[in-house]
Amino acid sequence: MKNAVAIYHVAFEDAGILEPVLDERGVGLTYLQAGRDDLSPALDADLVLVLGGPISIYEFDRYPFLKGELQTIEAVVKKGIPVVGICLGAQALAAVLAARVYPGKEKELGWDQLILSEDGKASPLGVLEGRHILNWHGDTFDLPSGATRLASTPITPNQAFAYGSNVLALQFHVELPEQDMERWLIGHTLELANSNVDLNEMRAETARHAPATNVAGRALFKDWLDRLPSA
Repeated sequence: MKNAVAIYHVAFEDAGILEPVLDERGVGLTYLQAGRDDLSPALDADLVLVLGGPISIYEFDRYPFLKGELQTIEAVVKKGIPVVGICLGAQALAAVLAARVYPGKEKELGWDQLILSEDGKASPLGVLEGRHILNWHGDTFDLPSGATRLASTPITPNQAFAYGSNVLALQFHVELPEQDMERWLIGHTLELANSNVDLNEMRAETARHAPATNVAGRALFKDWLDRLPSA
């Protein structure tokens, strides 16, 4: 594996802690911006990351580029290219696997503890048991047919799934380095204000949980890469 492509939607939601894991393995990472760049290089990548963003994957009238992005992601999946989707990226994977994506019953915004399924405990997500992860979403999705549920929260039944060995969807964020939280607090200022989030509490929770979760997130990603058929 030598070439990875990350499809991103806003500059501050990048690959985070996943990038140095790839660098350690000699894997180059190229960023492509959805809505601006030609996404076709993803079809020739050895690995694809589909990152988060503050829009909904079904907002075709507002963001027509989403149709083309979903077509690219669907082609990536069909080619068997390993792909990890995070938050909006997880919703995109659910959509191309013919599952419904829709507004959740309430927004999840903050640090939460996952409930791992038995399959989740046996998967690379097992390192997250007992850890708090960062949720930052209003949408959710049904579990795609043929997919394996890996994690839930009381509000969101489908927090993570695997589809075969090459597709991993994470509704939550493990990629955000602790030191980058301030970028998110700035970039998502309107959403945070409208959701009455206490920024100082968010900073304190991040300081409390992010260091251990960052370590676990790197281990998760390394384990997932090691388990790929082509690894």
